[in-house]
Amino acid sequence: MMETFLYHSIRSLPFKLEVGSLARLVHTGGNIVREIIKNKVLFLMLLPVILYFVIFHYAVMPGAYVAFVDYNLNKGIFGSHFIGLKNFEFLVQNGDLWNITKNTLLYNLVFLALGNIIQIVFAIMLSEISGKWFKKVSQSVILLPNFISMVIVGVFAYNIFNFNSGFINTLLVSTGLDRYEFYSDPGIWKYIIVAFKIWASTGYGMIVYLATITGINHDLYEAAYMDGATTWQRIRYMTLPILKPTFILLLLFGMGGILKGSFDLFYNLIGTNSVLYPQTDIIDTYVFRSLVGQFNFSMGAAVGFYQSLFGLILVLVVNFIVRKVEPDSALF
Repeated sequence: MMETFLYHSIRSLPFKLEVGSLARLVHTGGNIVREIIKNKVLFLMLLPVILYFVIFHYAVMPGAYVAFVDYNLNKGIFGSHFIGLKNFEFLVQNGDLWNITKNTLLYNLVFLALGNIIQIVFAIMLSEISGKWFKKVSQSVILLPNFISMVIVGVFAYNIFNFNSGFINTLLVSTGLDRYEFYSDPGIWKYIIVAFKIWASTGYGMIVYLATITGINHDLYEAAYMDGATTWQRIRYMTLPILKPTFILLLLFGMGGILKGSFDLFYNLIGTNSVLYPQTDIIDTYVFRSLVGQFNFSMGAAVGFYQSLFGLILVLVVNFIVRKVEPDSALF
């Protein structure tokens, strides 16, 4: 019945299809329906996820129109005056767009590259540990920072770097040295932010690589060991090549959000300290200040629209390059 319905529906289209294309389309439609009926429980479990994306990711897309109007709270989104690209022109002219884009891009590139490398190193180290009890404890300790709120991390950072009573300055004074004003030096916070980000995300990311290593056939390592391969040779010629597709896949996923900074990390570490903005201000914190501090909804929407568009283009470009170099590792 479904195949007949699809056939008559397609015949009513105002263009012609080849017989082969029509047959494939009807056959595909029938397969989809049979698959849904066969696995209706699984598709029913998937329904909340689909609804989530439809409601919170697709239904709100018309709201991007705010970026092109002079938003008036009383008139609403579509009643506000249309001003075209003036919000984007203002961002480019005052220099804010370049600075926040540069900071966001560089921070996320470091997070992505350095984070994945460290996660691979820790995953390999844990896989080489023979003691089960020590391995489980080590994995739990490394994973623990992922569950600590960034608000608590901000409190830790303040108690470490505070000028008057911070741990480091207290240590400097006790050794006869002068106090150091961390919160007046934008340059040093680049390294502090990266350190806290790597510390918090290593455990969670390590699990993906550790799962890949666990899935490797142990007989391969046994054969390499019998042939005289050292531990480093097994890692270099067996483990790392097997981890390569996983690394590329996570890299592509990360590229999709490369302009989406870790707002909770940056805001809780930097707060509203404008002295540090030149080196630490990212797109997310800029949008937050535009909405909360200035009530400039149009400017915040313009930056958010630019952020999403740039991220989409970047994913397409990187995926195109990966498809040319390593076709099996491309997303599409």
